[in-house]
This record gives sequence, C-alpha cells and structure tokens, in this order.
Amino acid sequence: MVGLILDDIAGLIRSAEDYASELITPPLRLGVTGLARSGKTVFITALVHNLVSGGRLPFFQPAAQRRLIRAYLEPQPDDSVPRFPYEKHLETLTGSPPRWPESTDRISQLRLTLEFEPTALIRRQFGTAALHLDITDYPGEWLLDLSLLRMSYESWSAESLALSHMRQRLQVANDWHAFLGSVDPDADEDEALAITGAELFSGYLRKCRMESHLIPALSPGRLLMPGDLKDSPALTFMPLNLAPGAESRKGSFHAMMARRFEAYKTHVVKPFFIHHFSRLERQIVLVDALGTMNAGSAAIADLEKALASVLTCFRPGPNSWLSLILGKKIDRILFAATKADHIHHTSHQRLEAIMAELVRKASIHAQMSGAEVQAAAVAAVRATREMEARDIGRTMPCIAGVPLPGQTLDGRMLEDGQEVALFPGDLPELSELSESGAAKAIEDASIEFLRFQPPIMTAEGFGAAPVLPHIRLDRALQFLLGDKLE
Repeated sequence: MVGLILDDIAGLIRSAEDYASELITPPLRLGVTGLARSGKTVFITALVHNLVSGGRLPFFQPAAQRRLIRAYLEPQPDDSVPRFPYEKHLETLTGSPPRWPESTDRISQLRLTLEFEPTALIRRQFGTAALHLDITDYPGEWLLDLSLLRMSYESWSAESLALSHMRQRLQVANDWHAFLGSVDPDADEDEALAITGAELFSGYLRKCRMESHLIPALSPGRLLMPGDLKDSPALTFMPLNLAPGAESRKGSFHAMMARRFEAYKTHVVKPFFIHHFSRLERQIVLVDALGTMNAGSAAIADLEKALASVLTCFRPGPNSWLSLILGKKIDRILFAATKADHIHHTSHQRLEAIMAELVRKASIHAQMSGAEVQAAAVAAVRATREMEARDIGRTMPCIAGVPLPGQTLDGRMLEDGQEVALFPGDLPELSELSESGAAKAIEDASIEFLRFQPPIMTAEGFGAAPVLPHIRLDRALQFLLGDKLE
C-alpha cells in the first residue's frame, strides 16, 4: 500500500513537472493517419525533412516571413511508444536509386522542435519562442475501430455481413461466406472453428485492401495488422449470421465470439483511445482518392462512408485552458487527397472539390462544435513533372514520370525504368459533384492513374542541399500549425 501511495505521489510530481514544462515550451500534438495506400509514412518524412532542411514553403507564413529560425528533432516525450524511424525512411527516399519506404502498421511518435520569432510585440520582447510539434503516426484502421465502442457484437455482425454482400466486396468474400454458411451460432464453443473463421475473415479484409479493390472502410484494424497480438483470443473472432434479436446461450459459439469482440474493445481499442487518440489537438487524415477512383464508383461510395465514420470518432471543438484539466479536443482537421502529382495542376482544384464533397455532410457537426475542417490536394513528395501533348488539334495537360514496375497502360505492359507521359483524364467539375454526388460523377468520368517511382533529388539553388519536392505541403503546415507560431 505504501508503495502504491509513493507511486501516486511520484506520478503527481511528474504531472506537475510536465505541466510546468508545457507552459514554457508548449507542445502541439498532431495526429497523422491515413486510409489504405495513402502515403502517411512519406508525408511525415517529407514534412520533417522540409522543416529541418529549410525547404521551399512559400505558403507556410513563419517560413515565408523568415520568422522560422530553425527546426530540429528531440527525444520523444513518451518512452513507451516506438519512435518514428525518420532517418531510415529519408535514406530510402533519397537513396540511389530512390525507393518508397515501407508502410508502417503500428503507432509511432516523433518530436520536432520549432524555434521562431513571434509576431506579437510583447512576446518579441522575450526573444525567440519555441513549439514542440509532437507527431503521432497511427494506422487509419485504428481510427475506424473507435466506432466499435458504440456497438454491440450483434449490431457489428449485422453491419459487417451487410457490407460483405455489397457488390465491390462480394467477390472477395466467397471463401468466408462459404465457411460461415456451415457455422451454427448456437453450437458449443469451438476453438478450432474460431481460428479457422478468424483467418478466413481476416483474409477477406486483406483482399479488400488490394489495389484492384482499394476499399478503405475496413475494421477491425488489428485483424489486418495484428503485431504482437497475433493469435491472441482478442483477435480470434468474426461476425456471425445471426437472426434478428438473437441472444447468446452461455457456452455457445455465439457467446464465445461476443466475448472476444468485447475483449477486443477492452484490450485494443480503449487503450488506444485513452493513451493516444484523446490527447491529440490537430489531425490530418490522408486519403488516396485517386487510387480509389481507379477502383470504381463503388469504392468511392465506400470511401465516403469511411470518412463519415472517421469524423464521428473525433471530439471536435476549441481548446482552452480548461483542456489542461478536462482533456484536449481536436480543433482542426485536414482531409488531404494525396498523390496530387499524379494529375496536372489544372485538375488540382477539382481534386480538392471531390475531397470536400466526400466529407461535406459529415463535417457539419464538427464545424458546429467549433472545429475547423478543410480539404486539400497534396503531394508530400512530387514524383512527376508536367508537360503538354497535342492530339487531333487538342492540347492535353499531361504528367510524365517513371512508373513503378508491373503496371499496364492501355493494355500494354510498361517497360521498367522508362519514363512515360500520361493524360490521366478529366476529373468531374464541381457542378457535376453537386448535381449527382461524388460517386456518380466519378463513375461517368474517364480517368486512369499510374503509380510512379520517387524522384531523384536535385538542389534547388546554388549551394543548396537537395530537398524533397512537394505540392502544397506548405499549405497543409499553415493550416495545421501556422496559428501556433504567431
């Protein structure tokens, strides 16, 4: 008992020390997440690299006004969270030849300290100021899992089964559906049956993530990326085909699956919310909207539902001094359509409009709560260049780059390492989006996108060090933290 009391006193002392430290150099906790293939690892690496290396950031006011003195990495504040391997990812992106870094499937953290000159006269009397930017990187599937906290096992089963019968999912759910038809929920508990079912259900979810489908609304997330929880009972469950209003019998397979679903929420979802998500103040959600368009209108409709689910997970609203006591709220949310370099700049405004339309209805509640929600089209690392081509008297805005191996264009396999020029097609106009909705407008459009290799870095001026090129990374920085550097 005495030991516990001493531990509590030590914890209070550490909290007081942390509070005093935050008054001197306040932290801004930025959450970075992304749905399937959105490029969040590349985004974080490029963001840090451009700030540390003094990259061109004309729309990031502290840099444009030359008030940003320097940016540097420091030890992260939470010793229990893995560090984001920035140096490793940068080496991969800038190597010879450059390569895209591997995706991360766990939570990680990085602290970047920004020293700047304040704009307010009173603050300038005290010299330079500093801000700790604490970046928390986590998989988008973990964010979608937060919606499970409001669901019973029976309601989750019904929703999961309904989703698996949608047209874009049905063809990859055949094996799991066939197995499910042989399962009696009222039968006795069966560990071997649970393991087989969980493997088939997880396999169905993984197939949904494949590029040919690219379905973003996939949950439970840890079934896709189990980490150290692999094969644990909390991850060995699946939905069941239950009759409406069905109740579980003690000792039945239904009761076993329901118990493990609740264990998943208790031991996986709730700790993530309490220890990490609830502390965030700003959030960026990265979305591979172009890749989803390639997968068809059904995938776009699924993306719209996923983004609506994402917004229901946030606790939007303004922060004040009470936040130190009651907990932080996310007061700025940026939905960023990534890989904007895969289309010509003349289509960027349309891509932003599509992104804004996808979150328009769901963002109303967040805005009414006092949070700011924006949509943007960005490329954390620009892998293409722009050019024009003429075809039958028409000038077409094209992009040129080196495609990743194994891709086809117009039914022709592309040669490895050869640059190609591509007219990706015309994205829908804003009027088309408002009339028929994003999914229908995209279904009527003729568009095709490729995936490109990273660029070979070049210096931007005499004596300058090479910096990763980007599109609108500076605008994203201005929205997410520009107000904190005034």
